[in-house]
Amino acid sequence: MFSERAKEVVRGVTREIREAGTWKEERLIASPQGVEILVSGRKVLNFCANNYLGLSSHPEVLAAAKRALDEYGYGMSSVRFICGTQDQHRKLEKKLAEFFGFEDVILFGSCFDANGGIFEALFTEQDVIISDALNHASLIDGIRLCKAERQRFPNGDMSELEKILKGTQAARLRAVVTDGVFSMDGYVAKLDRICSLAEQYEAIVVVDDSHASGFVGKTGRGTPEECGVIGRVDILTSTLGKALGGASGGFAAANREVVELLRQRARPYLFSNSLAPSIVGASLKVMELLSKTTQLRDKLMNNAKNFRDRVTSAGFQIKAGSHPIVPIMIGDARMATEIARDLLEDGIYVIGFSYPVVPKGQARIRVQLSAAHTEEHIERAVNAFSAVARRRGLLRAT
Repeated sequence: MFSERAKEVVRGVTREIREAGTWKEERLIASPQGVEILVSGRKVLNFCANNYLGLSSHPEVLAAAKRALDEYGYGMSSVRFICGTQDQHRKLEKKLAEFFGFEDVILFGSCFDANGGIFEALFTEQDVIISDALNHASLIDGIRLCKAERQRFPNGDMSELEKILKGTQAARLRAVVTDGVFSMDGYVAKLDRICSLAEQYEAIVVVDDSHASGFVGKTGRGTPEECGVIGRVDILTSTLGKALGGASGGFAAANREVVELLRQRARPYLFSNSLAPSIVGASLKVMELLSKTTQLRDKLMNNAKNFRDRVTSAGFQIKAGSHPIVPIMIGDARMATEIARDLLEDGIYVIGFSYPVVPKGQARIRVQLSAAHTEEHIERAVNAFSAVARRRGLLRAT
């Protein structure tokens, strides 16, 4: 039984979170995921989902999920090596490998699981992991699980990365680990320079491409395509839970030898249920859609440029770039939360981000565009941002 002393410890921690202004509210959505969602009994425009290609409720994806449910059942009730592998699991792995340009792919329950499984399976105390300072929490946690020496370089600092590579040449293996796109800023990693340094100093390159797979690059192959390094990234992890359908699931792509070892040693793969059949079936349809045309990807990137141009012209400060993640910089944490609340009242659903998710003094509202947004949706959002900011004194009244 949880003692009163233990309860008080927990209450103290939650009080501290509330007092710091970083408490995370979970709003209840009473509709399917999409650009219009039902929140607190009213329809609002959704500008904070990872539904980049608008596929979360796409009719063909839903139909494929329903077919898989009828043909393959609800759940696997097992892990892959016992009795949890269906023919469609391997079909999806092969499709993902083909699309992203790798020899093989291994599916996980999420990209968090993929990142939590690869490092412990591949690296020992004889090795060194060199990680970008702004990497996602799942990469940080996965690296902590292995016994390799850990080194960190400032975000995008190639001089410091080279210095670390020079100083760790006695290690058995070294891996440079980075997000493909840094989710709080929309920055694309300098993969061309990272790969060149890794090749020069014989290091492995590991990229989490969750905020790029399916839409970054001319054909949606992610940051390796955007940076011209397809075939030079050694291990790529990503998610099926963002652009690629939005349900759940993740994967690691690599050469056959690495994937074979992960099937034997990656603990989240060995000890977690296989991905649900309906998600696998829907994901196969997603890969089919993306392999046929870049129409959704092109629409998304046009929407991102449109929003960036409009919101900049309105007088807001944003992080530079072209990614559909558009951080609107506010500065003050409480102000960011209050603006997000005001916008919800005006029919625009966004979230304010503040410390410790982002550095102190760099609170922001992270807007995320979708291929399903229309010109009218974008205009409504920019107008609402402008009206709220003027009421709050952040923009001059016109």
